[in-house]
Amino acid sequence: MKSDWRKWLFYIAAIYDGLFGLIFFLFWRDVYRHFNVMPPNHEGYVKFPALLLIIFGAMFLQIARDPERNRNLIAYGIALKVAYAGLVLWYQLTTPGIPSMWIPWAWIDVVFLILFVLAWRPRLT
Repeated sequence: MKSDWRKWLFYIAAIYDGLFGLIFFLFWRDVYRHFNVMPPNHEGYVKFPALLLIIFGAMFLQIARDPERNRNLIAYGIALKVAYAGLVLWYQLTTPGIPSMWIPWAWIDVVFLILFVLAWRPRLT
C-alpha cells in the first residue's frame, strides 16, 4: 500500500500550529519582547488566537489520521491559511510598520495553503 503524503502534511501542520499556539499561549510576552513588538493592552488579544491555533492543530491531527475521510475539514485549514497569510501580506504591502516577526510565518502559511489545496483535490483512483 502506498503512503499517503497528505498524512505527513497534516501531521506537520498539527505540530506547527499546535506548538505555535502553545508557545504564544504560555510565553507570548517573551515572544513579543524577543521580536521587540509592543504588546497589546490585554493578554486575551494574544491568548484567544493562540487557543484557536491549538484547536486547528487538533483538527489537522484528525485530518492526518484519515485524510480521505476528513477531507471536508481541509477547507477550514485552507481558510485559516488564507486569513492569516492574506492579512499579514496585505498589511505588509499596504501599511508601513507591521512587525517583521509576522512575515516569515505568513510565507510559511502560503506554502501550507498551496499544499492544503493540493491535498483537498479529489484523489484519482
